[in-house]
Amino acid sequence: MRATSKVFYSIATYLFVSLIVYVLGVNFVKDDGYLYGPEWAGIVGLTLAFLLCIMLGVYISFTDSRVDVAPEDWEEAETEDGAGILGFFSPGSIWPLAMTGSIALLGLGIIFLYFWLIVLGAACLVASVTGLSLQYGLPKEKH
Repeated sequence: MRATSKVFYSIATYLFVSLIVYVLGVNFVKDDGYLYGPEWAGIVGLTLAFLLCIMLGVYISFTDSRVDVAPEDWEEAETEDGAGILGFFSPGSIWPLAMTGSIALLGLGIIFLYFWLIVLGAACLVASVTGLSLQYGLPKEKH
């Protein structure tokens, strides 16, 4: 088992113990002599968080068995062992800003329930995601 999956399994263990304590605490603590019963929002939230951590831990341990050993899995690894190219990130791209504005429009439309603003925000978001995805895939313009 590698380090990343151990982290998610540890978080899942903590959440499971917290869930048990929460269920017992909420169901068996009397306030003013009255037993209120289960508090479903917390129980469902902790259960879903536990299941998400288990799901991520299983996925990471499944994929870790098919890739090479990472430097964070070595006992005597140094910081420099993990250095290298992480990916290509465009320094002058306008599309992340456009996506942020589109999400803001979409969020305001959802908050105030303006359907025209929801449609405008969704259309702008689709256009900006498409622009970001095809930024380097389209042919260059000739001047």
